[in-house]
Amino acid sequence: MPVVPVSVPISDRYDVLVVGGGNAALCAAISARREGASVLVLEAAPKFYRGGNTRHTRNMRCAHDSATDTLSGPYSEEEFWDDLLRVTGGRTDETLAKMMIHESKDMLHWIAGQGVRFQPSLGGTLSLGRTNSFFLGGGRSMLNALYFTAERLGIDIRYNAEVTALDIQDGHFLSATARIDGVETTVNAGSLVTACGGFEANIEWLKEGWGEIAENFLIRGTPYNRGTVLRMLIDHGAEQIGDSTQCHAVAIDARSPKFDGGIITRLDCVVFGIVVNRLAERFYDEGEDVWPKRYAIWGRLVAKQPDQIAYIIFDAPSLRMFMPSLYPPIQASSIAALAGELGLDPAALQATADGFNAAVRPGTFNHTILDDCRTEGLTPPKTHWARRIETAPFYAYPVRPGITFTYLGTRVDKDSRIAMASGRPSSNMFAAGEIMAGNVLGQGYAAGIGMTIGSVFGRIAGREAARNARNR
Repeated sequence: MPVVPVSVPISDRYDVLVVGGGNAALCAAISARREGASVLVLEAAPKFYRGGNTRHTRNMRCAHDSATDTLSGPYSEEEFWDDLLRVTGGRTDETLAKMMIHESKDMLHWIAGQGVRFQPSLGGTLSLGRTNSFFLGGGRSMLNALYFTAERLGIDIRYNAEVTALDIQDGHFLSATARIDGVETTVNAGSLVTACGGFEANIEWLKEGWGEIAENFLIRGTPYNRGTVLRMLIDHGAEQIGDSTQCHAVAIDARSPKFDGGIITRLDCVVFGIVVNRLAERFYDEGEDVWPKRYAIWGRLVAKQPDQIAYIIFDAPSLRMFMPSLYPPIQASSIAALAGELGLDPAALQATADGFNAAVRPGTFNHTILDDCRTEGLTPPKTHWARRIETAPFYAYPVRPGITFTYLGTRVDKDSRIAMASGRPSSNMFAAGEIMAGNVLGQGYAAGIGMTIGSVFGRIAGREAARNARNR
């Protein structure tokens, strides 16, 4: 049955209210509309900045049984589960995680049906050509396609629309108050879908878990994800999951802006050199695992170092082997001179480099696999991709913790329905995306999983919210 576009005035009642404007929110809105519901989307950001962190994404990770036009080989549900289990250390809701992985098999087809296009499989240092599908034109193009479909279906979308209050009685949503273009407006709806991100842009909230060191964190994504709606849900009795220190945190260029630097500030070169702190000391194995599975540990590692800063050191042969940051590397003709440029003790950095070089054992270098280039007798070791740093010029990138999104959120069930602390599920409230990511990600991260969570649970939340509203 074809969906007939509608345009409902803001003062009227909607079947489904979706709070948020990124991938999870749009998947929820489209899914609800395709179920026949009238839908309103409230996006706190201006139109140009719509989409939250989705604007900065490039790909999503979905299980699939065989190679496709855009994927170089199969990625089974079992392998996906093993990868998730490894990066989370088992801190995941197995039932929800396995459901998400199973549902992801259909996600690429569904999301392509909403107008999103993918590019051919990606090679190079990221090693994602088999597991992850990359959006043609990146996250903003993906968002534009979803918005185009939403508008074509008659979904009502309002920008500069910040939710300032929720009327929730005994786990039942009644209405929301939103400031839309500066005007306070009450929105009534049969069901609520919250898909408005985490609280990573709220430094004061980050400090509750991290303490004062959070002042030195950089926020990779949108400044609009301040956790306002999450706090309201918790205050109204939604059950929490996760804790305030768990998040997707990577090492990004320390010269990045405080907010919204995006993907171009990330450094993919850890495996090609060594990483030292302000004392010019190494502090972790740079070759522990392939980059897509281990890159997200480095934000937390740097957060534990003095002044929350570290430096990736490498030499000339590695310069063209990875995707550079927006900013050029710092360069010098010697290790000691490089230390001077970085404000480090030259003798200490030279000693660290010399000790590393002496521990390197020969092997066959191959950055796409777990190769046999390693150190011996060094603490911490470098277990793969270890090559002597000895060819001038020498380079460095300063890095700080870059927070992508937080994992503390609302517990949900398999229908994306919000669980209440009372032990009962909400009668008509659902969540998708970062605001409930902690159900799947208790810790750790693997490339593309955030978009998988948003798409899969967004689609489910929208469908179930529409059915809930229709059956009331």
